[in-house]
Amino acid sequence: MPHLRIGSRGSQLALWQANHISALLRARGHEVEIEIIHTTGDKITDVALAMVGTKGMFTKEIEEALAAGRVDLAVHSLKDLPTQLPPGFEIAAVTKREDARDAFCSRHYSNFEDLPGRARVGTSSLRRQAQLKAMRPDLDLHPLRGNVDTRLRKLEQGEYDAIILASAGLKRLDKTELIKQIIPTEIMCPAAGQGALAIEIREDDAAIREHLEFLNDATARAATTCERALLNSLGGGCQVPIGAFAEIRNGQLHLDAIVADPDGSKLLRESRDGDLSDPEALGNTVGETLLSRGGDEILEAVYGRGLAVPPQP
Repeated sequence: MPHLRIGSRGSQLALWQANHISALLRARGHEVEIEIIHTTGDKITDVALAMVGTKGMFTKEIEEALAAGRVDLAVHSLKDLPTQLPPGFEIAAVTKREDARDAFCSRHYSNFEDLPGRARVGTSSLRRQAQLKAMRPDLDLHPLRGNVDTRLRKLEQGEYDAIILASAGLKRLDKTELIKQIIPTEIMCPAAGQGALAIEIREDDAAIREHLEFLNDATARAATTCERALLNSLGGGCQVPIGAFAEIRNGQLHLDAIVADPDGSKLLRESRDGDLSDPEALGNTVGETLLSRGGDEILEAVYGRGLAVPPQP
């Protein structure tokens, strides 16, 4: 079995993910090492992600290491990967998905309904912000950056009454004590690809792809392919106010998606079933429907205000 080198960001969660994949590969007989690579997104910690305006902010430097042959594969949170990879790369596997939903974390309150007016809530995601404002326009929303430990510490120190985080990361790091509510997807639609890991390799590297094939989960691949097609059809990166969640229901693929104005004044939701064998078609269809219902105007306004990364080519 060949020696494999994994490229990963250096955050606690990223290293958990890299070590998780490393353990699965070692169980197959591989020798594995992890190279920590610092990305643009890791270096910019004092600005809301939606204001940075850099496509691939958590992946570019890792892809450079891949292209140079310093690493053989990269482990990403799938939601961080642009929907269109740069030339020369491919997703070799999407692993079995952890819980895709968002988590409401608080010391004193059990759910959104319990929060008093003007409660201070932390999130730097336009998607979460838009849905929060649509539900509770009276809340006082503030940016929240940093790794999981930093965000939880700010909550524990009383800087926020509640914060919203991806439940997948909290579960992987076994930091669930402040989770008060796993938010249903019909209340807060997750980010496309949330909860899934993507294994990226150099395009057409057949040998590496073959070694990683066992990591691919067909259900997660179909669902996230559908979600990413929806995101791509809307011209969105990972920091735009778009949500997408697909799952298999009664043998068909079901997609729920939203596009919203960041201030919560307008939120469009679309749900549809499609053929499991063609997840991209379902994502594209729902995306086109949202655009025709006014999603194009919402997104044009978002990009015009400089609140999100520009559309991908």
